[in-house]
Amino acid sequence: MAESAERGGQRRLRPAPLTFEPAEASADPEHFFDLESLEDPRELLSRATELTLAFRAAADRATEFQAIAAAQLADPRRFDRLEVADVAERAQWTEDYARKMIEFGRDLIRAGGRPDED
Repeated sequence: MAESAERGGQRRLRPAPLTFEPAEASADPEHFFDLESLEDPRELLSRATELTLAFRAAADRATEFQAIAAAQLADPRRFDRLEVADVAERAQWTEDYARKMIEFGRDLIRAGGRPDED
């Protein structure tokens, strides 16, 4: 299952290894990481939970990288700085959410630059 790591007093999950599916398997809408082939409900619950935790951890890390990129793009020291509205448009966010993500990204940068690479 997913491993945990400590970062700034906050518990973080490490994504479980995901096996990538061949193109023909992923084209089938009923096929999802071979879960449909599992007969034992215990095994199904275990693997589905593992995937859920992995995707959540991956989404959290991706969000941190989005925030860092938004903060970098909005950095007033950049000659090609983007305005909050431009960052929001590029990321398909509202301006209010873009402001929050830019600030979150600045906090992450101040704390060490990049999300942990556990």
